[in-house]
Formats: sequence, C-alpha cells, structure tokens
Amino acid sequence: MIALGVILLILGFVLNIQVLWSIGVILLVVGAVLWILGSIGRPVAGRRYWY
Repeated sequence: MIALGVILLILGFVLNIQVLWSIGVILLVVGAVLWILGSIGRPVAGRRYWY
C-alpha cells in the first residue's frame, strides 16, 4: 500500500493530476499507520497480520 501510494503520488505530481496526488497521499498515510500498528504487534480490525 505504501509503494502504491508513492507511485500515485509521483504520477500525480508529474502528470499534474490532483486526484492521483490526493489518492497517493491517502494511501501513503493509511499504509504507514497499518505498518506502524503491525510492527508494534497491535491487532487491526481483529487481524494481527496483514499479508
């Protein structure tokens, strides 16, 4: 999710498309939050691991 967010962020910036840039930022933030919660061992939505 983080990688997809970065790709969309870069594509939105290069192609000057605001929607891609906004979706990229949202995916980057959500991916980072899930990564942090998973790394500290806290279950998210009843699941300890996200594959």
